[in-house]
Amino acid sequence: MLFPHDLPDADVQHLPGWLAAADADGLMSALQADVAWEIHRIRMFGSWVDSPRLSCWIGDPDARYRYSGAEFVPHRWLPSLQDTRDRLETEGFGRFNSVLLNRYRGGGDYMGWHSDDEPELGPAPVIASLSLGAARRFLLRRRDDPTRKAEYLLGHGDLLVMAGQTQRFYQHALPKMARVQGERINLTFRWITPR
Repeated sequence: MLFPHDLPDADVQHLPGWLAAADADGLMSALQADVAWEIHRIRMFGSWVDSPRLSCWIGDPDARYRYSGAEFVPHRWLPSLQDTRDRLETEGFGRFNSVLLNRYRGGGDYMGWHSDDEPELGPAPVIASLSLGAARRFLLRRRDDPTRKAEYLLGHGDLLVMAGQTQRFYQHALPKMARVQGERINLTFRWITPR
C-alpha cells in the first residue's frame, strides 16, 4: 500500500475479509450463475466502445443511472445482493438503492481512471465496493496532484468504502495485471437520487 493515510479530503476505509471466505465463495458462484452479464457500450474520447469487462446494473426500479454517455435501467435485485445491501446498511455504511456489478474475466480486463461524480449520486456519495475472486490493485490519485496517490490490494471478501469528498477530489482505477488469471467480481453499492 502506498501512502494509505496521505489522502487529504478523502474518506476511505479498507476492511480486509469483511465477507468471510465461505460466504464470498457462495456469493461469487451465485453471481456468476444468476446475473445477466453484458458488455456495456460507453462513450470514450468521442466514440462508442465496448467496456473492457462484463457488467450489470441492478437496483430499485427508479434507480436509473447515467455514466459514460449511456443510461442504464436497473435489473431486479437478486436475493443474495439484497442480503449484502441489508448488511451494509445495518452496519452503518449508508443507504443503497442500486449496485453496479463488474466482472473482470482475467488480468486483461480493467477500469480506467474516473470518479463516481455523476449528478444523481449527489455531492458526497458513499460507494461501498465489495471484491470477490482474484486479488487486484485498486489505485486512487488526487485530481489536482496525480503524484499524490494510494494503492490497495483488494482480495476476496474485502470491502472498500469511499465517502465524503473522495469523488470530488480523487479519481480511481483498476489497472491491468497481466499475471492475474482468475476472475474478479466487484460490487459497488450506491444511492441514486430518483428523477
